Amino acid sequence: MFTVLNQTLLCLCFPVSHSQITRLYSRFHSLDKGENGALSREDFQRIPELAINPLGDRIINAFFPEGEDQVNFRGFMRTLAHFRPVEDNEKNKDPTSGEPLNSRANKLLFAFRLYDLDRDDKISRDELLQVLRMMVGVNISDEQLGSIADRTIQEADTNGDMSISFSEFTKVIPRKAVRKFSITFLPNH
Repeated sequence: MFTVLNQTLLCLCFPVSHSQITRLYSRFHSLDKGENGALSREDFQRIPELAINPLGDRIINAFFPEGEDQVNFRGFMRTLAHFRPVEDNEKNKDPTSGEPLNSRANKLLFAFRLYDLDRDDKISRDELLQVLRMMVGVNISDEQLGSIADRTIQEADTNGDMSISFSEFTKVIPRKAVRKFSITFLPNH
């Protein structure tokens, strides 16, 4: 049951108004085809924008904690909070770290995890190649993709381990680029 208390608690945790939470809950409920108060990966795969996005599966996976196959409304809101514009971040603190979910560091960590499939805290050449293939399809040869991956790792890898750590990742992403990790999914009302 979605109560006024739940709504108030969500407003305290995420930088959205009561009306925005109500609209997001309505969207969440419309996506919940199993009508069990949780979303499955299949529910997300029915969203046309994710279905056609080359990184759609990775974005969908970001909604699910490791080992989980469903996400409740609070988890849904928590993941969406990463996409809020940075200037909204004072009201968007992560209770576990005190760092806003939509801070530069958390946005970069979210993006880093889209690449780091095996969750070993580094992006390997193979992981980078997988993302490049998803993004460009068959328009570029494997040799060209390999060259792009090698050059990217060479430029970012400062410790010589032939992979990109989170620390190295944060140093090569320009500050302005982090703003592009934001979307306005609800206008303020």
